[in-house]
Amino acid sequence: MKTLRYILALCGAAVTGAAFAQTSVSLELPVSDLSVTRSATDSLQVAMNIDASAVKLSSSREVILTPVASDSIGNEVYFPSLYLAGRDRYYLHLRENDIKSSDRMQRAGKLGVVAYSSAVPFSQWMEQNPVDVKLIADLRGCSCAPVESIDTFIATVDFRPPVPEIIEFTPEFIIMTPVAEVEKTRELKGQAFIDFPVNRTELNPDYRGNRNEIEKILKSIDFIINDPEASIKAITIKGYASPEGSYANNVRLAKGRTATLADYVQTLYSFDPTLIATAYEPEDWEGLRNYVVSDTTLANREKILAIIDSDLAPDPKDNKIRSTYPTQYKFLLTNVYPALRHSDYKIQYVVRTFTDVNEIARVMRTEPNKLSLNELYVLGLTYDPASPEYQEVFELAANLYPTDPVANVNAAAITLRRGELDRAARFLEKAGDSDEARYYRGVYKGMSGDYDGAIAIFEQLAPVNAAAAAALDNIKEVKNSVELRSSSKYRNN
Repeated sequence: MKTLRYILALCGAAVTGAAFAQTSVSLELPVSDLSVTRSATDSLQVAMNIDASAVKLSSSREVILTPVASDSIGNEVYFPSLYLAGRDRYYLHLRENDIKSSDRMQRAGKLGVVAYSSAVPFSQWMEQNPVDVKLIADLRGCSCAPVESIDTFIATVDFRPPVPEIIEFTPEFIIMTPVAEVEKTRELKGQAFIDFPVNRTELNPDYRGNRNEIEKILKSIDFIINDPEASIKAITIKGYASPEGSYANNVRLAKGRTATLADYVQTLYSFDPTLIATAYEPEDWEGLRNYVVSDTTLANREKILAIIDSDLAPDPKDNKIRSTYPTQYKFLLTNVYPALRHSDYKIQYVVRTFTDVNEIARVMRTEPNKLSLNELYVLGLTYDPASPEYQEVFELAANLYPTDPVANVNAAAITLRRGELDRAARFLEKAGDSDEARYYRGVYKGMSGDYDGAIAIFEQLAPVNAAAAAALDNIKEVKNSVELRSSSKYRNN
């Protein structure tokens, strides 16, 4: 059997076909040049060449060929039939004029290739599901009595539109410009546990472990003094006493011991007297509370916490813990209270401004805490946004300034650009409520598939934010394309 050749015409319809089944010699009708199309006048047209050379009929017989279009859910339509009639049947039709169109009837016997072309009105169901086209061949005898009939599939046509192309969400990733620091002030903090004789405020550097504890403070000060890019602005020393004993005496001890330590530091460096400031906390109840909270094995822990958090004055509070829970109090007095007698120090210093990008890059590698957000921003802009260096700079900024909204907005932008939604979400939690932060929350929602949430945010920002206005149009297209692609009205190829 000859290979069928199908012609694809209008509407970009996809057609597949098959040859006639071998049922009888008289009904073996190969077809070629098949075309199943939707015309510009909105009709379904079928055209084909039918090889009728093998049709040998007796005078009273005929073969009726009828194309039929149908879908998988029962819709169907019949095209006008083509009659191939024996001699007597042919003339009978002519006398009775029951076949109005002369091209719908051919006399069998010496036929070759018969051209068939016809159309039916295009129906809505034809563009909702693939359409199968088959050819019914009916062999009729005397008085039109059925003799044999075969249905032969010849093509499948899909008039559904192709699935729309995927529209991608492509928002702008704009980096915020941080405000430059007028003065880059930094802090160096620490704790020293200086021992004093009972009820005394005089400082003996060689008493117990005082030499090592004092060295902590001195090394911190020296670190700043020896840094050519920094200068000390202020030093604060705050002394704490533990809660045992009378509150009045603890005030005297905390205040006096702090002043003594400050004077000692002053004598070593000859600072301007206004450079060192002091403060004191007579009893470190907060430190005691933090320990009790952390020690889950301490008996009566919750009850002791209740006393600490009560409105009792310091002396009655200490007495109540000691008298009510003597065992636990003794443990605290021996193991915890000594650590509550400490001196906290804070050194404020100023770091010079860096303007050369090469110098900024050097400092970032060695002492990044010296850089301001604006300096890191200046360095970041020298790199390609797709480069690892660009990513590194802005993520470092967020790590150095974890509570700064601008640093977190920029880190969110960088991670969103790379599609790292989980990390971006963490930065957005600390990004504040600026228009830029809200914009990137919209970007996050859009990239997460929450199109309605993204649209709601962008609609609010669009009047004042050009990036949001562009993102709004984009995300609406994305949402529409996703909805269209999920519709059954589109074919899969």
